[in-house]
Amino acid sequence: MSTGDYTKELSVIEGKPLLRDLDELISKPLETKPDKKFYIALSITLSMLGMLVIGLGLTFYYGIGMWGNNNPVGWAFGIVNFVFWVGIGHAGTLISAILFLFRQKWRTGIARFAEGMTIFAVFTAGLFPLIHVGRPWLGGYLFPYPNQHSLWVNFTSPLLWDVFAVSTYLTVSLIFWYVGLIPDLAILREKATSKIKKVIYSTFSLGWRFSNRHWQNYEMVYLILAGFATPLVLSVHTIVSFDFAVSIIPGWHTTIFPPYFVAGAVFSGFAMVQNVLIIVRKIFNYEHIITIDTLEKMNKIMLLTGSMVGYGYAMELFISWYSGVEAEQFTFLNRALGPYAWAYWTMITCNVISPQLFWFKKIRRAVPVMFVIAIFVNIGMWFERFVIIVTSLSRDFLPSSWAHFTPTYVDVMILIGSFGFFFTWILLFTKALPVVSMVEVKAVVDGAQPTHKEH
Repeated sequence: MSTGDYTKELSVIEGKPLLRDLDELISKPLETKPDKKFYIALSITLSMLGMLVIGLGLTFYYGIGMWGNNNPVGWAFGIVNFVFWVGIGHAGTLISAILFLFRQKWRTGIARFAEGMTIFAVFTAGLFPLIHVGRPWLGGYLFPYPNQHSLWVNFTSPLLWDVFAVSTYLTVSLIFWYVGLIPDLAILREKATSKIKKVIYSTFSLGWRFSNRHWQNYEMVYLILAGFATPLVLSVHTIVSFDFAVSIIPGWHTTIFPPYFVAGAVFSGFAMVQNVLIIVRKIFNYEHIITIDTLEKMNKIMLLTGSMVGYGYAMELFISWYSGVEAEQFTFLNRALGPYAWAYWTMITCNVISPQLFWFKKIRRAVPVMFVIAIFVNIGMWFERFVIIVTSLSRDFLPSSWAHFTPTYVDVMILIGSFGFFFTWILLFTKALPVVSMVEVKAVVDGAQPTHKEH
């Protein structure tokens, strides 16, 4: 049966499709050779990844001086990118864990892909602290193991808290993602015709037999992991915000940062998931699995979190005015009217104004429009981190120490290359593993669950 026949037969997920056909459609990208479009996309992402390799090579050879960092702007693109990519990783756990606990069926078509994006985003984020320290080969000293040199890390530093928070988040996300994959790997094991594939799927499916006992254990473990992962969504970006909030730099020293950062992380994460899912559903003919209704619900969450971010911006202005601290008041005036005003108003336009279009149902359900708005959101959220970090550091308490930050070509190459690194993982994921959970989608198909009371 051709892909077109599948699309006709499975026009909507509620239309009682044959479960066997769902398996065939979801596993089809894994069983067919990559086409020309895939190689074109891979060549683009690898070209971007090459820029990252060149940028890192120049950084390792010549040092951090190749970046635009100066005194007092010691943090710049490296930490901006780190906070941005950690934020992108939040939507996966939110979609999978929290919506699973609330028994939201609409998550089933997008949860697997969101989980994968979480892991790849955290991989990308992890690059930047390592290269920002200047000597990444000494990164092992971040781990608090005893040694004869009596070298102990500073446990009172929020930068070390980041190490524990992000590594814990990555570990739990990986386990959560893998456990969800086990039944699908067993299905692929049964379908595999190649001996190599059969061995690989058999190994990683851990002897899954679709028995009642296996399902009971699986559902219990998945529920426990979901419950364990849920507080991590809140804790990880809260701890990232402490990097700034515990300092005395004007514009950073505020208690609003933890909820403000978490809302922004979910906001940008959902935008990135939506962007990539729109492309995936078109390429693999998943329109009946990743439905317009699902995308509309994602847009509603983006509208909610975008409004929360806008409220956070307003409260920052109010707090700086109400504090009566001259340095705080100047910082926010400088953001809006100073040399980086262009970045500030780009942030406001993309993060506060553009998501308000989602109040209109036609726009919430128009795929091209939501795609563009989500791109604007990601641009705006990157600029939010840029504005927070650079404007506060470039003009602090002493006018005599002010300096303007200008990114170098190496900064830009590493930024573009980080997107290449992320999207290369995404492309490889689409050809190596099912991007939609077969067992979860089949569980919510109309008629799959018993409806009689005695059952």
